Amino acid sequence: MHNDLPQTLLGLLRIYSPSGHENAAVQWLVQHMQALGLRAHVDAAGNAVGAIGNGARHLLLLGHIDTVPGEIDVRAEGDVLYGRGAVDAKGALAAFVDAAAASAAADLTITVIGAVGEEAASPGAAHLRAQFARPDYLLVGEPSGWERVTLGYKGSAWFELTVRRAISHSAGEAAAAPEQAAAAWQRLQAWAREFNTGRERTFDQVTPLLRSMHSENDGLEEIARLQICLRLPEGMHAAVADDVVRMLSGPEVTVTARGEALPAYRAAKNTPLVRAALAAIRTAGGQPQFVLKTGTSDLNILGPLWDCPAAAYGPGDSALDHTPHEHLSLREYARSVSVLRALIEGLATPSSYSR
Repeated sequence: MHNDLPQTLLGLLRIYSPSGHENAAVQWLVQHMQALGLRAHVDAAGNAVGAIGNGARHLLLLGHIDTVPGEIDVRAEGDVLYGRGAVDAKGALAAFVDAAAASAAADLTITVIGAVGEEAASPGAAHLRAQFARPDYLLVGEPSGWERVTLGYKGSAWFELTVRRAISHSAGEAAAAPEQAAAAWQRLQAWAREFNTGRERTFDQVTPLLRSMHSENDGLEEIARLQICLRLPEGMHAAVADDVVRMLSGPEVTVTARGEALPAYRAAKNTPLVRAALAAIRTAGGQPQFVLKTGTSDLNILGPLWDCPAAAYGPGDSALDHTPHEHLSLREYARSVSVLRALIEGLATPSSYSR
């Protein structure tokens, strides 16, 4: 493969690292960051951590090094580089590393972290929540497109719905376990449609998602299971979602919450970080825009806790997230690195953005 390709991005893509299997990629990234002049190590959670600069103010560039499953052949076709994680979100992580390594921001300490498990239960971010000191600025690496800044993410709550019942004759009147589970799902869909009436933006709606279904029987008992997710709008607490799911599921359904429910998060627009990002995009020739995402990210975990200027940024089209044809434009990658370098320079001389 061509030597003129961005080596940080290429190196990360070449090491397949689905959630729970990130160690090889983490070790490579730590060594690579050290070679680029960063002070780098692996923390207790398995995150790759690199730092540069010794300024009093602290910028945390938080990416994630894991991907969803599904290995994609790493290949360059013209301006496009294919590989699992090219968009979500090794592209952003690599851009963070390259921009930090090129920085000469004497008034900043810049930390770059490739967190583990973001596509799963976010153990990397959970470790940072417990152990990492609040930074002055938090920029999370997720695909926004090089001209856009992400200010918010919807929340999420995951549940397993289980129906167990004694086998009965299929010609009888009793509803089978799969029918009862499906009826519970339909009640949730109906509730969501009613809740969303008059709420035009997807960010303001509750979105029910059926992620998997399974049924079986052993001749005596039949079981049906549904894995569902509710994408939560701003202002809806996870406890409310839990109550609704349990109430609508009915007495025949056992509801089990899965993982940590996360509330929606929206960052403030008028902060030094966001102003620096907008100025950096304009400097690179772009027309900056804001975006609110319908998924979740580690920003949902750390943004509310740290309550510092925060946003998400990274190259790539998020419509390609998790798809079998995930790829990233190399021109866009280069532009995003330029934007990040200018953002860092702006924060290092903050008089223009601190008013």
